Amino acid sequence: MRISPYSPLAKWLHWLFEASLLLKGTFAAAETLFGLGLLVTPHRLVLAFWAFATHHNLTQDPNDAMALWFRHLAISFPGDLQQFYALYLLGHGALKFAMVIMLARRVPWAYPAAMLVLAGFVLYQGTEFVTQGSFILLTLAALDALMILLVYREWTILKLQTATLMPQP
Repeated sequence: MRISPYSPLAKWLHWLFEASLLLKGTFAAAETLFGLGLLVTPHRLVLAFWAFATHHNLTQDPNDAMALWFRHLAISFPGDLQQFYALYLLGHGALKFAMVIMLARRVPWAYPAAMLVLAGFVLYQGTEFVTQGSFILLTLAALDALMILLVYREWTILKLQTATLMPQP
């Protein structure tokens, strides 16, 4: 079914695409900054932060499950794992941020590249869901799959616009 680029549904889908770019860009920038922060922060400061963050809850209730879980995570968080997460977040966030910028600027080759990158994220998140059972990853995979559809739709409209010199929405 082909949707007229001027219909209310087409305008809503275009708005949804732009809103998803804004959200993805914001999260990608935060992810990149968090990765950079992990990269430059000494490991002992990360551990001290988690001790500080959980101290109040544990003094109120020494059996606070969430605070104990965070404290356990901090204790079992070695320095080399911090380095891995820092580089992962930095690379993952920077890749997504670059993708968002290129899509916002309507760079033609960025559309298939973005669909490929998003498909990789969906594959990874789906695999992690199957092995770990995280519904957060399943939700992220579904949102990335929706983003693939929106990117594909915008790409086809861009190709149509450049072929017929149709005005942009």
